Amino acid sequence: MPTFTRKGIELYYEDIGEGRPLLLLHGLTSNSAMFYREIEFFKDKQRIIAMDSRGHGNSSRQDSYTLQDHIEDAYALMSYLKLETVDVLGVSMGSYIAQGLAIKYAEKVSKLILVATKSHGRQSSMAELFERHKEIFEGLSMLEKFAASSSYIYHNQPLIDEWLSKTAEQSRQLTMQEQISASEALKEFDFRNQLSQITAETLVISGKFDGLNPPEKGRETAVAIPDATFMEFKRSGHGPNVEQAQLFLAVVDNFLE
Repeated sequence: MPTFTRKGIELYYEDIGEGRPLLLLHGLTSNSAMFYREIEFFKDKQRIIAMDSRGHGNSSRQDSYTLQDHIEDAYALMSYLKLETVDVLGVSMGSYIAQGLAIKYAEKVSKLILVATKSHGRQSSMAELFERHKEIFEGLSMLEKFAASSSYIYHNQPLIDEWLSKTAEQSRQLTMQEQISASEALKEFDFRNQLSQITAETLVISGKFDGLNPPEKGRETAVAIPDATFMEFKRSGHGPNVEQAQLFLAVVDNFLE
């Protein structure tokens, strides 16, 4: 199992294929296994590097950490692998990490794909969802809240269930406390005033029915990044890469060529 260590934190990653590096950054409480479709599709075209962010998957678990820790971990992996430049694809939380990378290390990011994204948040998107629908979620335990939230997040639940099941088969899952710690890491971030510093060619993809990071948040992000392209998938929620997988792979493939 390939790992490297940054400041005492062991971080797991996959490194598959050859060619121009494509760094895959997963969503909150998930891990690199969620990219099984993308890895299979792109492994013969590019070198695929998919890491488990700290607190997730096979990487070290901690009681507390920050979004900045995630960003520096990703950069540390690039340095460890001696990558001069990378294309970066980030989904949800991974898209926040990707933004941070493309802002702070602009010269290192060639192409940037932000999926189900936003550029700022007072708290995690899930906490914001619970707050927006307080009358629905009030009085429920955290486990009950997570179970009840799916209809607000995704558009094609059967496809999402299949994807989640396959991802779970290949990875270590988070405890409830670890999920809370992961969510806490995403509080109080705001890249809006720095997005103009991004020099990477950028594609932003949102799902029409995304109740976590609605399309207007993706559009706002794209408008602030110089010459970025915005696409709204009409039959997707928070998982355009799953709910319209064939369209997603075709669009991303075209963008990366």
